[in-house]
Amino acid sequence: MALKLYGSLGSESTQRVQACLYEKEVDFEFVIVDTAAGEHRTPQFLKLSPFGEVPVLEDGDVTLFESRAITRYIANKYEGKGTELITKDPIKLAIQTVWMDSETQRFDPHFLKLNQATMQGGGDVREYENKLEKVLDVYEQRLRESKYLAGDCFTLADLHHLPGVYFLRSTKAKGWFRGRPHVRAWAADILSRPAWVKVAALSPW
Repeated sequence: MALKLYGSLGSESTQRVQACLYEKEVDFEFVIVDTAAGEHRTPQFLKLSPFGEVPVLEDGDVTLFESRAITRYIANKYEGKGTELITKDPIKLAIQTVWMDSETQRFDPHFLKLNQATMQGGGDVREYENKLEKVLDVYEQRLRESKYLAGDCFTLADLHHLPGVYFLRSTKAKGWFRGRPHVRAWAADILSRPAWVKVAALSPW
């Protein structure tokens, strides 16, 4: 039985899971949830996702929400299939987790606020830009030392950044990449991966 992914094409979190499934070469059924019409707030959907958010993954008797938890599940369950996205080595896993947490706690919060302010045309955009640029300065230093954030191989640490990096590359913030050559090379690399190209082809932004 194929996995079932509930999500929205415009949802960065959904895109994160889509990219992971494509990297792992796992067949799945994509069920579009019309959030504009409030389908994510229906009693039926709230049984799957109690916070009323996409994405949700159904795998037989297993139902998961929260995109990063889903990607870790997929990466572990389908070990040996497609791209290896998570390591079993305890030291390498610790390093990978550091950069996965950096995305969750440092990159993504500022990206989301910048994205919201940009879309709504309000808020202190420059404040969020300054905070995000400081994060990218740290990434520039890290990427001088290794090709990818967690080492020499593409992992979930890089994959989790894909929606945010894709969005930033389409805005005036793309100048940040030109000023940081290692971040620019990393961004070009991960955005050109076939799995992400498939996701981007469906993206409304």
